[in-house]
Amino acid sequence: MSATTSSKRPRSDAALTRSLQKGQQTKAAIVDAALGLATQIGLEGLSIGALAEVMQMSKSGVFAHFGSREELQISVVREYHHRFEEEVFYPAMSVPRGLPRLRALFDNWMKRTSVEIDSGCLYISGAVEFDDRPGPVRDALASSVSTWLAAMKRAIELSIEEGHLRADTDADQMRFEIHSLILALHYEARFLRAPDSLQRAVTAFEGIVQRYSAGGATDPAPARKAARKPRAA
Repeated sequence: MSATTSSKRPRSDAALTRSLQKGQQTKAAIVDAALGLATQIGLEGLSIGALAEVMQMSKSGVFAHFGSREELQISVVREYHHRFEEEVFYPAMSVPRGLPRLRALFDNWMKRTSVEIDSGCLYISGAVEFDDRPGPVRDALASSVSTWLAAMKRAIELSIEEGHLRADTDADQMRFEIHSLILALHYEARFLRAPDSLQRAVTAFEGIVQRYSAGGATDPAPARKAARKPRAA
């Protein structure tokens, strides 16, 4: 009896594992599709029905992975934040602490923003949709943005500790000014279609750094200098 049970259990466990993996893959695919839709039509525009049509699944099949439209929206916010960290935050951690890391964070942020000028930023569109609508979706959005802004503030504080920025630098104020650049960039680039918005944001960032600089640390990063040099024949 025990031998029969032990011989069947591995097959049962393996089948269960495959089923769970397939379920996770399907859910990840749904979230990916939902994120693509949300950047175009907003989180509020997401619906189980529209997503089921995109995924060529039944509504009940999509609903089974999330349980509610709200949970789907929260999953999309978490996935967006995860990708934001992978593209902007983590690569900058390999750069020396202080002003070089702060510049790397801003540079990575600008690279992502340059793409989102066409696709849209979930943090910005989500803020417009949920700024006056308390609830779990707004909380998830606010938490993600707050986490990122805290990382930016910490990079500024490290720049102060390293002596790259003045000791009396108000880290919250500098963080606010940098964040304002990104918000203005999205507005002017996406809404006003101003062609020089990206360069103006870079110029404004350099102005902010120079105002808070302790001296001798205001030169652009070497990679940025090299990008301006003509290539040798």
